[in-house]
Amino acid sequence: MSDTLGVRQEGARRSREAILSAAAAAFVEQGVQAPVRDIAGRAAVGVGTVYRHFPTRADLVTAVYRHQVDDCTALAAHLREQRIPAVDALDRWVAAFVDFLVTKHGLSVALGSADPSLTSLHALIQDELVPACATLLTASQQAGEIDRQLTPYTLLRAIGNLCILGQDYDRDDAKRMVTRLLAGCRSATPRS
Repeated sequence: MSDTLGVRQEGARRSREAILSAAAAAFVEQGVQAPVRDIAGRAAVGVGTVYRHFPTRADLVTAVYRHQVDDCTALAAHLREQRIPAVDALDRWVAAFVDFLVTKHGLSVALGSADPSLTSLHALIQDELVPACATLLTASQQAGEIDRQLTPYTLLRAIGNLCILGQDYDRDDAKRMVTRLLAGCRSATPRS
């Protein structure tokens, strides 16, 4: 009996991983609104299997982005340990965050959405990325490099809005605009 249970659990784990990989690929190509049947087809599972693992689209979106959020959080910790100016660490982290947003079509829209079904994604951002950004932003503010009135949530929200791609606005445009945003956040008189 325990062998059968172990086989079922392993099969469920593999199905979940296949769904997450398929969803990540579909989100890159089609955005977070990619049809569930396309994701199921890529994962070689039935639509019911997708819903068994992820009852809502928000559950699936959150699970797919969980790994990338963890990477962004880890990068902030790594950059804090480097012997580089605080504002350079912030710039590097923001560049990685922008890459994450612009390669995941639709994530910026999802982050800015007031859709109650995406509460878990908002919570993930609030609980992990806002504090990660805060450590780098605070260090930059204490060094006198960044305006002290800027909050981590406001910065991330502004970056997210600038990373909503469109027909005449691509990832290079988003990167340039975020660079301008950060330049505008710099203090007029940094401390020595």
